[in-house]
Amino acid sequence: MSAYERYDEAAAAFARTRAPLGAEILAGCLTAADKPLAELALLDAGCGTGNYAAALAPLVGRIAALDFSEGMLAIARAKLAEEERAGRIAFHRGSIDALPFADASFDAVMFNQVLHHLEGGGDPAYGGHARALAEAHRVLRRGGVLVVNACGHAQLRHGFWYYGLIPGALDAVLRRCVPAERLLAILDERGFALRERIVALDGVMQGPAYFEALGPLDPDWRRTDSIWALASEAELARALARVAELDRAGRLDAYLAEQDAQRPAHGQFTFFLAVKA
Repeated sequence: MSAYERYDEAAAAFARTRAPLGAEILAGCLTAADKPLAELALLDAGCGTGNYAAALAPLVGRIAALDFSEGMLAIARAKLAEEERAGRIAFHRGSIDALPFADASFDAVMFNQVLHHLEGGGDPAYGGHARALAEAHRVLRRGGVLVVNACGHAQLRHGFWYYGLIPGALDAVLRRCVPAERLLAILDERGFALRERIVALDGVMQGPAYFEALGPLDPDWRRTDSIWALASEAELARALARVAELDRAGRLDAYLAEQDAQRPAHGQFTFFLAVKA
């Protein structure tokens, strides 16, 4: 499904570093549904390695976890094997813009850091987002809840210390990540009513690995953020040379701190809560 990342190869790195940041925000958003949390049927659309599903499984009635990557699904299945045996979660391979579920199957749908992978970067209408949100509307029951977890443009520019090393890749990501105003318009066009927009200021997606100043030199570390797949060979070479140069000069930690200084004011991601009208 991803237009640029090979997630079967990146799955293990994601599993080691990524945490379900904002899971408590997601749980709070799900309470906007018209039935008790413990009875909710939840679709985790683009479940990845199952971090968010694992965090929410004890709270909701049942989860359908869908991803296009077999590697991601294999890790998620292993992580949630007990819940799968108990019938609290079922796994499905498929694309989030063509959901393999009947109409009105779910009380809630969540997209966590996945919608931008539907875009090639050349569509100002963000047709991939529109298709996926139309599918979410279709499989939701009336009054059902949609939660979109995505990076805003200011968050992309100021929330990741190493993005300044790869400006070309950053530009490519910005073209794939929908601006908030366009996302709100798509939600309205697809029949959703926005309830709340929550900017998460705490935490970083990669956990402690994010603060490893020499991390960009490690291919496995780079696999924890798909932006690196958008860097050209020349840009990647320049970035690695810059990190090595800063390290030799004893300035790498100071560079990280300087580039990361604005992150606490912007955060790295935003939650959009909407309800099917």
